[in-house]
Amino acid sequence: MKIGIAADHAGYAYKEALKEYLQAKGLEVVDFGTHSPDSTDYADYAHPLAEAVGSGQLKWGIALCGSGEGMCMTTNKHPHVRAALVWNEEVAAITRKHNDANILCLPARFVSLEDARRMVEVFLNTEFEGGRHLRRINKIDYEASMS
Repeated sequence: MKIGIAADHAGYAYKEALKEYLQAKGLEVVDFGTHSPDSTDYADYAHPLAEAVGSGQLKWGIALCGSGEGMCMTTNKHPHVRAALVWNEEVAAITRKHNDANILCLPARFVSLEDARRMVEVFLNTEFEGGRHLRRINKIDYEASMS
């Protein structure tokens, strides 16, 4: 399985650590940057990640910035992306079960690296429940839900 990962400067260290963690588990990781801790703009990395996930090139992505908010807002601008800001394992599970989230957004300045690893594990190993939840996520795209 391939998974995308992207971060700005605030999420860079966690991105690098999570990339190594995922590769050690046998996953192929596509790194959209940033590639240094120098100050940068999260959107420059969020858009390419979201494009890859939204187009189906990648099943899942992980996006990191200081609060997770900027990455989440930016990635959710793309069709077929359901990015979720996650701050604990329970939220990681529920956003997969009920929302079929395909991008995990993490607030690198507000969670420990160990917590981030656990949230990634839960996110990747929790199945979407479908059923009534599928009906609901089909209404997320405003234009499609109005036709």
